[in-house]
Amino acid sequence: MEITRIFEFDAGHRIPNHHSKCKNMHGHRYKMELTLSGNILETPNKSFEGMVFDFYDVKTIANEFLETLDHAFLVYEKDSALLDFLKNSDSKFVIMSKIPTVENIILFIWKNLEPKFEKKYNKTLKIKRIKLWETPNCFAVYEG
Repeated sequence: MEITRIFEFDAGHRIPNHHSKCKNMHGHRYKMELTLSGNILETPNKSFEGMVFDFYDVKTIANEFLETLDHAFLVYEKDSALLDFLKNSDSKFVIMSKIPTVENIILFIWKNLEPKFEKKYNKTLKIKRIKLWETPNCFAVYEG
């Protein structure tokens, strides 16, 4: 069975070697669909009986990490000019080992969220898919 919860966060980035406007610093209102898979829990008289997972708990676990991205600037570790600027400013930023394209942002989110769900739920609940909208018309999907 699969369940999906939608999240939104705001973040800035730039694609340093891009051939057009995306090489400039800019931001997006990201929309993320987080799909988890697992069995329906049948423990009698428990609040989660009949659920794969409580949506409130999905929100709590995911937001713990997504809060680090919200209103932050996502910067590639080799973008030295921008990194120097951000380090000398009073800005919130997150250093990424890859250029912060929507595809790489999904992988970054997956890498950080997957162990949180597996640890808490002993690998019985797994991330199935992340769909990340960068604009209302553009998104990427990753299925691990």
